[in-house]
Amino acid sequence: MASSREKEALSRVLAHEGGYVNHPRDPGGPTNKGVTQRVYDAYRRGKGLGAQSVQQISMREVAEIYDRQYWDAVKGDDLPDGIDYVLFDGAVNSGPKQSIIWLQRALGPVYKGRVDGTMGLTTVAAVNSVNDLDALVGRICDQRLNFMRHLSTWPVFGRGWSARVAEVRSIGQAWATNGSPQVANFYDGAQAKAFAEDADAAPMTAPADAATGAGMGGLGVSGTLAGLQDQLVPFSYASEWITKIVVVLAIVSALLAAGGFAYGWYARRKAKHLAQAMGTEAP
Repeated sequence: MASSREKEALSRVLAHEGGYVNHPRDPGGPTNKGVTQRVYDAYRRGKGLGAQSVQQISMREVAEIYDRQYWDAVKGDDLPDGIDYVLFDGAVNSGPKQSIIWLQRALGPVYKGRVDGTMGLTTVAAVNSVNDLDALVGRICDQRLNFMRHLSTWPVFGRGWSARVAEVRSIGQAWATNGSPQVANFYDGAQAKAFAEDADAAPMTAPADAATGAGMGGLGVSGTLAGLQDQLVPFSYASEWITKIVVVLAIVSALLAAGGFAYGWYARRKAKHLAQAMGTEAP
């Protein structure tokens, strides 16, 4: 049976989710009250019921889906006040695994387990050992917002997501400090699903490696030509011609090598930041 905290949290999540939407850029597709058509289809199959549009979903079905697939998935009843709501809202928006990853990363050294998106005993124990829950709520929301900024859909939904996360932070911190949380509001675009599958593509390092290789190869060739020049000193015309080739080749090769090294460093650094934001690399 749903706890009183779950009911309060649910009312605020539903305010963020709004009603039926089917935005062409929303990876969730047709969605009503935060429940996608895919999730609703799976739910009805599990009940032995026929498929129907998510536009027809009942509030009883919404409450049951939220309870089983989101609240229970993040073990809301085992979490401190405020943390339960923050994880719940994140799970509905981006999936339980991603929301738990934000928590595990936000716990820092207090959490000794793997960042795997599983709410096991180690994660629950780590959360319950934290004294400053207000700060933990803030760090979870920071992780969530950083994740969203690295999605290809950020330019479309970023403003709404930012407003939603700011409100989740405020509500979660109020509960964590025994305060009275504000009511939740609907922000256009905030209901769009934020999935890791829509992450920005990591820059390719192949062009950098090719440029570096070509530059180093060119420097090698220029060195060979410089050696050949010494043998052609008696032939002044040929020697001058080779000197010009050596200088040009050396400059171009050096630029290629330097550019390749620089872009390779940039690409690897950006890929690392992207992996951290997506939760696929340790912080």
